[in-house]
Amino acid sequence: MNLLSVNNLTKIGREQPLFTGVTFGIDEGNKVALIGRNGTGKSTLLNTIAGVLQPDDGTVVINKSSGVSYLPQNPQYNRDDTIKAHIFKSKSPKLEIIRQYEEVCSQMEQGINDALQKQFDALTIKMENGDLWNYEAQVKSILTVLGIRDMNRTMGELSGGMIKKVALAQVLVEDTKLLLMDEPTNHLDITTISWLQDYLAETKRAVLMVTHDRYFLDAVCNHIYELARNKVKLYIGNYSLYLEKKETEAEIEANTERRIESVLRVERDWLMRGPCARGTKAKARIQHDMALINREKFQADKGFTFEVEGRRLGGKILELHGITKNFQKGYAEQADGKSFPVLKNFSYTFNKGEKIGIFGDNGSGKSTLLNIITQSMQPDEGSIVMGQNTSIAYYQQNPAFKDLNQTVLEYVKEAAEVMQMNDGTTLSATLFLEQFGFEGKIQYSPLSSLSGGERKRLFLVRLLLSNPNFLILDEPTNDFDIFTMNILEQFLMGFKGCLLIVSHDRYFMDKVADTLFILEDDGSVSGYVGKCSEYIEYRKMRIAEKEAEESAAKAEKQKEISEQNASRNDNKPRKRTYKEQKEFEALEVEIEELEQKKSVLEEDMGSSDYEKAAAAGNEYKNISKKLESDYERWEILAELS
Repeated sequence: MNLLSVNNLTKIGREQPLFTGVTFGIDEGNKVALIGRNGTGKSTLLNTIAGVLQPDDGTVVINKSSGVSYLPQNPQYNRDDTIKAHIFKSKSPKLEIIRQYEEVCSQMEQGINDALQKQFDALTIKMENGDLWNYEAQVKSILTVLGIRDMNRTMGELSGGMIKKVALAQVLVEDTKLLLMDEPTNHLDITTISWLQDYLAETKRAVLMVTHDRYFLDAVCNHIYELARNKVKLYIGNYSLYLEKKETEAEIEANTERRIESVLRVERDWLMRGPCARGTKAKARIQHDMALINREKFQADKGFTFEVEGRRLGGKILELHGITKNFQKGYAEQADGKSFPVLKNFSYTFNKGEKIGIFGDNGSGKSTLLNIITQSMQPDEGSIVMGQNTSIAYYQQNPAFKDLNQTVLEYVKEAAEVMQMNDGTTLSATLFLEQFGFEGKIQYSPLSSLSGGERKRLFLVRLLLSNPNFLILDEPTNDFDIFTMNILEQFLMGFKGCLLIVSHDRYFMDKVADTLFILEDDGSVSGYVGKCSEYIEYRKMRIAEKEAEESAAKAEKQKEISEQNASRNDNKPRKRTYKEQKEFEALEVEIEELEQKKSVLEEDMGSSDYEKAAAAGNEYKNISKKLESDYERWEILAELS
C-alpha cells in the first residue's frame, strides 16, 4: 500500500532552487534514507513533506489511513509541559482513548456519578476492543528503554539528550504507519542508537529519514534517495550497495565524458572552419554540437585527503592523577539530592599517537571528563600534569564566538593563513575552508549569517588550522554530512598527535579510535583495546552470558526441588528437624494469610477505579507466585514426620 506520494515538488532557497521537480513514493514497510551534502536541502525537503514548510510548487499526498509522525532535528516543546503532557499531545486515536480513560479514572477518584460511570464503561470497552491494554504496555516499554521514568518532570529541566529521547518517544508511541525522522541519532548515546536501530529495522512501519550514521543506514534502510543537483535519485539497497553503485556510475560517467570530449575535438575543428549552416544536416549538426558543449558536465566527488606536518610532542604529554568528580543527583536525570561520583580516582598517562574514544551512556560523565582534562572544570580531587610542548585544541558541542561581525575567512585566518602539509607543500585557509563546505561567497559572509551547524563546522576548521598536537573532540559529527566526515576521518587517521574523542557515530569511532575509555555506572573508568563496534558486541555477549548464568542458577534450584520431591518416595522418611518444624508451622500461618489477601484483591480487581484495579492485579500476581513457592516447600516438609 502506498503511504506517501511526492509529485513535482519544488522549493526555492535564498539564492537558487534547493530542489525542483522532485517525485517519488514510499510504500508500506519501506525504510528510506535521504542523503546528500550539507546545504542541498535534505531537511527542507523533509520539512516540506511533513507540512512544516509550504512548497513553491508540487504536491505531497499522505495516505489518510496511515498517519504520519515527524521527528525534527531540533524538537519544539513547551518548557512548562511535563514529559507526560508532551508525549500525550499526540493526535493518535489510540493515545487519545488512553488519555480519556486516564482522565475519567482521575475524576472518579474524586467521586462517582452516573455520567462518569457510563464514560468509564464505554472507554473500558474501547480499550478492550482495541487491545489497548497491550498497547499501553508497549508505550511503557519504549519509555523504559529510553530511560524516561519520571513522567512528571518538566521539559525545561531536561538535558539536550533527554529532550531528544522524549521527542523520539512521542514519535514512536504514536499509532501511525509512516515515520519522518531528521537526524534521529543526534544527541543519543550509542546504547540507545543500537536499540533504535534494531527497533526501526524490525518495525512494520515505513521510515523516511535523514541521517549521517552509516552503520544505522546499512542496518535499517533498503532504499537510498540521493539529493544532488536539485534532484533526487533512487538507489535500491542499503548504504553499502549505494556506494558500490555510485562507484560504477562515476566510472561510466567519466568514460562517457572522455568519449564526448574526443568527439568534440573533431567537431570544434569543423565549427572553426565556418561550415555553411544553410543545409538542414549542417544546422542539425551545429545544434547537436552546441548541446554537447553546453551540457551539464560530470563532476566527480572531491577526493580530498591530507596529512599535516604536525607539531612535535615532548616526552611528557598529559598525566591524570586520582581524578574524582561528584555531582548532586539531578544531574544525569536523577533527582533525590544525594551526591554521586561521575569520575572516581581515575589516573592515566597519555602516550604519543594514542587515539582514544570515550564510551558511556548519556549522563555518564563523558563531557565532564573532557572539561576536566582541558581545565575548564576543576576536579574535586586529583591533579593534572601537562607537558611543556603539549598544545590542546578542544572542540566543544556549543562553541562560543567573540565577534559575529567577522567574516568566515577572517575568523579562520586568526588561527593560520596556511597549513604546512606532511609532504612539504602548503594549503591555504581558503582552500581548507572549501574542503569543509565553505565555498564561494560564504567565505566573505559574517559569522552572524551562519546557521548553528555551519558555525560548529567552522569552529572545527579553525581548530584544525591551529595545528594542535593533542586534539579533543566532543561530538564533532552532529552537523557534518557523510562526505565531509570522510575528509575529517582521513585527517584524524593520519594525525600524529594524541586524539581523545566522544562521538555517538559508531562508524566514525571505529575509523579513528583503537582504544576506549569505558565510563562505568559507579564512576570508575575501565579500558578496552579494540573498536567501538567490537565493544558493543562484547557487551551484548556479557549481558547474554549473565542472563544464561541466572537461567542456569534457576534451573539448578528447580533440580534441587525435584530431587527433594523424589526423596518423598522413600519408605522411611526422616523426621523434621526442630528448625524445619518451626518453618512448617510458620508456612501454614503465612499460606492462610496470603489466601485471605487473595480473596480481598480479587474484589479490588473488579473495582471501577482503574489505578486501584491495576495495583491489585500486580499484587495478586506477586502473592500467587509467593503462594506457589510456599506450597511447594510446605509439601516437602509435610512428607516428613
